[in-house]
Amino acid sequence: MHIPTGMMNGAVCPVTAVAAATGIAGVTWAAFKSESKPTPARFASVTALIFAAQMMNFPIRDGTSGHLLGGVLASALLGTPFGVLAIALVLSVQCLLFSDGGLSVLGANILNLSLLGAGVGGLLKGHLKGGSPLSYARLGFAAWLSVVFSALSCSIELALAGAVPFSTSAPMMLGTHAVIGIVEAFITVVAFSLFYVPTTASRKTALAPAAAAILIALILSPFACRFPDGLEWVAEELGFLHASAPAFVPPLANYSFSSSLPDGLSTGLAGLVGVLVVLFASSWLSFLTRLTCCQKRSSRISGVR
Repeated sequence: MHIPTGMMNGAVCPVTAVAAATGIAGVTWAAFKSESKPTPARFASVTALIFAAQMMNFPIRDGTSGHLLGGVLASALLGTPFGVLAIALVLSVQCLLFSDGGLSVLGANILNLSLLGAGVGGLLKGHLKGGSPLSYARLGFAAWLSVVFSALSCSIELALAGAVPFSTSAPMMLGTHAVIGIVEAFITVVAFSLFYVPTTASRKTALAPAAAAILIALILSPFACRFPDGLEWVAEELGFLHASAPAFVPPLANYSFSSSLPDGLSTGLAGLVGVLVVLFASSWLSFLTRLTCCQKRSSRISGVR
């Protein structure tokens, strides 16, 4: 559901950028103050896992595909503030390195998929207790609802931008993404059961998500479905999918490492580079939040003395 360059223009772009920046600033403050922080390794590995998983489009119906948005999964594995930051980081890397989602609409994408998907979706999931069926049902429903909320928000933004009337796009967007949300819910529950740990203090908790991210990006991503995703399909059906040259061409645009390599190998290598970039960037971000908190704690102790 990444809005591409040219699909949405006008005042909606800067307004959503400001809204997204404000929201991320608030979430970052909440992450700073959080008493339960994932380790940098854990945060990095889960963020990389979601980046890799988003490369795996799956067919749904009528020549349409979907992919994991991962907001609720990120919040369930990392805590809501860090889940929001994880998705925002993934979206930024996808935009700047792979031209997946336009730069002018990055704010809208962060608003829809990070703040709504991981933020509101993460809050909706409630507190998970043990591994009861009710907890998993609540998690799956929150994941499904996060996709529907994101689709609704996207429809509103497209209408405000004058791309397509809300009454025209919303039924198709919601209908298509309601189906995608079912798969989102299933993947979220399965991935949570595989990668959730009661504590994030051990470095070992980072190994499995990181290994899965590398496997998916390098080996499995070349086999992803090539059908247009839900938003692209709706745009094609309604005639508002307009090609627009990006302001700049990222080095790995369209997840292609080199035109001289076979498509499968090129995609796999590009995915691997993306995973490594996400691992580095998210490790640095997580370390920065801990460093800042350590400095504040030291200052308070010094003041008491």
